Amino acid sequence: MTTFLVLVLVVLMGLTLFSLIRGVVAFLKTTKIDLETGQGETATDMQLLQNKMMFNRIKYQALAVVVVAILLAATR
Repeated sequence: MTTFLVLVLVVLMGLTLFSLIRGVVAFLKTTKIDLETGQGETATDMQLLQNKMMFNRIKYQALAVVVVAILLAATR
């Protein structure tokens, strides 16, 4: 059981990192597009992607914390 939970934790940590990187890349692209076009009034596709990726990051982090709590409870 512990091995399975550790594997799940590693996968969740990887998904968190992936979401963080995609969100930061989307933020940088949004900033570059805003500087080049001068637009900033409406949400662009990159801004929506950034928002989605950051929400996913929070979701995966919360799930990872739950898995750590389960691991701690199971090992005591």
